[in-house]
Amino acid sequence: MLSGRRLDLLDPAPRDIEIADIAHGLARVARWNGQTRGPHVFSVAQHSLLVEAVGRHLAPGCTDPDSLELLLHDAPEYVVGDIISPLKAAIGDAYRGVELRLLDAIRRRFDLPAPAPTLARLVKRADRVAAHLEAVRLAGFAPDEAALHFGRPEELPEAVVALAEPWPTAEAEARFRARFQTLRPG
Repeated sequence: MLSGRRLDLLDPAPRDIEIADIAHGLARVARWNGQTRGPHVFSVAQHSLLVEAVGRHLAPGCTDPDSLELLLHDAPEYVVGDIISPLKAAIGDAYRGVELRLLDAIRRRFDLPAPAPTLARLVKRADRVAAHLEAVRLAGFAPDEAALHFGRPEELPEAVVALAEPWPTAEAEARFRARFQTLRPG
């Protein structure tokens, strides 16, 4: 990690997790295997910000801890990268176990409980809505094709849709860190 900490993937310790490492790493992991239009990749940091904004739109009563859960839903990818779905399926529980241990350590590091079932469903729904928007706007999917994979799209405010635009890496990192600080000051 850039912070100088060592993170054991098989037994991650919360004290070894830093938001600066997460923001730095997620801003450099490309969504859609980098197969998006434009001069910049659409990063997992940007996807996380989009999912958080979609989640707040879908559930206007979201608390800051709920929003933080949405923002950090893909945080393990700063270490393990975005392993494509077919590879995840082939590896099965081995990959999922690493991901879940990391997510648990991240939650403990930032004092977040495991999400209640309603919040877990919101995260999944917001993730799928964001993926549909990204697929159509950035990855060249036709709307009907995206709907086959991610469900029918939700109507989203323009401010949320505008987040589905690739940014330079430094901007994605800075905006991710800023949003985290807004949700968890101090």
